[in-house]
Amino acid sequence: MFPRHPYYDPRFSPSAYYSWPSYQNHPYETRWNPSLSPYIDLRQQSTKGQASWTNGGAVTQCNIPWSDNEYMTASVGTNSPYTCGQTLKIRNLSAPSQKEILVKVVDQVKGYPANKINLHRKAFEALGSNPNVGVINVEITPSPAVEQEEWGRYLLTITQAAYPGYRVTDYRYIGKSTESSNRTKQSYEFMLQSPQETMKVQGNVFYDPNTNRVISFDLNELQ
Repeated sequence: MFPRHPYYDPRFSPSAYYSWPSYQNHPYETRWNPSLSPYIDLRQQSTKGQASWTNGGAVTQCNIPWSDNEYMTASVGTNSPYTCGQTLKIRNLSAPSQKEILVKVVDQVKGYPANKINLHRKAFEALGSNPNVGVINVEITPSPAVEQEEWGRYLLTITQAAYPGYRVTDYRYIGKSTESSNRTKQSYEFMLQSPQETMKVQGNVFYDPNTNRVISFDLNELQ
């Protein structure tokens, strides 16, 4: 566990003491069916549009800094279907590699077209595009599964903190198991990418379903 971060100890993480919502009969659990696809495919909700880039600013309408999520952030129009804090999957349609990244909505702009998105420069570059290009064609896919599953978002945040310099490009829900009356386990798998490599990381969170208090969590790199 944490082979790249020998001093990262989840027992001392403040987030280990937060309470999180219960997921009994959660309306989105049926969507997280790994037997349907190796990774969740939400392309039926995708929109084709264009992406530009910005260096961001000190103030955002969402009160979320552009530096959040390792600068994998974006702004959208106020009339778009996307909301502050929502996670979006962006695919570069202008490049042969068609790279994908996950970005967080941190700002909203009045009058901005609903099918356009303004990425932070680092996110634009992470898609494999030179900023000199200015505008690229993209596919925008909302990712409500990670966004609305609080345990998935909990592990996503921990994974991003444990692997600085890596981007989470995809994910899937593995499952939930009840180990005892006061101990439940939920597991997720994340795809991480850096300039040097791509890896899979499995995150497990153990919590008391009676109080929704986190007992422990772990991250493990998969071969």
